[in-house]
Amino acid sequence: MASLLGTVAVLAVLSVGLCEEKNFLQRAGVAFTSRPYRSLLTVANGEQFGNWTWPEMCPDQFFAVGFSIRVESNQYGSDDTAMNGIRLICGKDGNRSFLYSVESHTGYFGDWSNPQYCPSGVLSSFQLRVETHQGLFGDDTAVNNIKFRCSSNPTLEGTGTDWGEYGHWSQNCGEGGICGIETKMEEYQSGLDDSSLNDVRFHCCARAQK
Repeated sequence: MASLLGTVAVLAVLSVGLCEEKNFLQRAGVAFTSRPYRSLLTVANGEQFGNWTWPEMCPDQFFAVGFSIRVESNQYGSDDTAMNGIRLICGKDGNRSFLYSVESHTGYFGDWSNPQYCPSGVLSSFQLRVETHQGLFGDDTAVNNIKFRCSSNPTLEGTGTDWGEYGHWSQNCGEGGICGIETKMEEYQSGLDDSSLNDVRFHCCARAQK
């Protein structure tokens, strides 16, 4: 009897392992920057430091279905940078077994959060939490957090820090969804005040006509 129970337990474990969905995630980088896009989503409360870097695009017919952020936690008196990067996770036609990631330029501080996904649909608009310039002797953190709205309506909020305020929502992608990202980054300041991520804009792509 004990032997039979042991065999059943092993089979149950194997069954769970076989049924578990496996996601394959591949970094797309700049491989698909020639993908055409319809519009750019922007917000008005980004900060002033740094420069716009390079765009990265999801592959053709892939759209952003989730995201992760890189955040440096509170440094308690040392230089804070808060949010350092945003990673979009691209999927195709509701199939999340094979995914790509795009992130443009990211800062050097903090850790990446676990990904968050739309229950269905794709990312379609965003909102930034930004701390305004703190003056000559202040500690600038610029972007602290982000929210995305899914085309199926749920709102996802990153696990960022709490400095600053949320601004207005961007426009909505409409038909299609977010398919690319470009960040505005302040490069490493070599011991001076770092603010890292200052702004972001996202590309909207249309769905292929069937």
